[in-house]
Amino acid sequence: MDQIKIGKFIAECRKKVNLTQMQLAEKLGITDKAVSKWERGIAMPDSAIMLELCDILNINVNDLLCGEVVTMDNYKKELENNLLEMIKQKEEADRRLLAAEVFIGITATVILLALIFIAAFVQMENWMRFSLVALGFVLFLAGCFYAVRIEQVAGYYQCKKCGHRYVPTYKAVNLAMHMGRTRYMRCPKCGKKSWQKKVISKE
Repeated sequence: MDQIKIGKFIAECRKKVNLTQMQLAEKLGITDKAVSKWERGIAMPDSAIMLELCDILNINVNDLLCGEVVTMDNYKKELENNLLEMIKQKEEADRRLLAAEVFIGITATVILLALIFIAAFVQMENWMRFSLVALGFVLFLAGCFYAVRIEQVAGYYQCKKCGHRYVPTYKAVNLAMHMGRTRYMRCPKCGKKSWQKKVISKE
C-alpha cells in the first residue's frame, strides 16, 4: 500500500466534508497530530477506527486502502490486491516479532548469567549476592514470558496430522513440551496431538 497516496486521499476527503484536522481528530477521539501523520504518509489509521474514519469521509475501506475511490469495474481486483498486501505486511511483522523473540531470550539469559557471575566472584555481602541472583531470575522469567507470548501470536502452528494452521492459546503454548519452536500440542480441528511447527503464512 502506498502510504503517501493514502495520506493525500485522506486529506482530500477530509476537505470535501469540510473538516479541519482538529475536527476530524475530535470526531475520532484522537489527536490532530495523528491525522497529520496520516496525511503526510508517515503512519496509517489504526484498524480499530478505520470504519469510523471511512464513515465520516463518505468512503469505504477499500477506497481508503487504495488511496482513491474504486470503481465497480476494478473493485474486486483492488480488494484482492489490498488483502494480499495486508497478508504480506502481517507476515513481515511476524518475522520481525520472531527475531525479537530470539533477541529477548538471548538478552535475558546473558543478564542472568552475568548477575550470577558477579554474585559468585565479586566480594560483597551475602544479602547482596542473593538480591543479584534473585534479580537475574526475575528478569530472566520476565524475558521468557514475553518471548513465549511473542511466539504464540506471531505466525501459526501447523498440525502434523491434518495440516491445519492456527494460533493457539498462551496456556497451550506455555505448557507444551517443545524443541525450539516446535511444540507438542493438540490440534483444535482434528483433536489429535502432534509435534507442530511454527510457520509464518496462514496457507
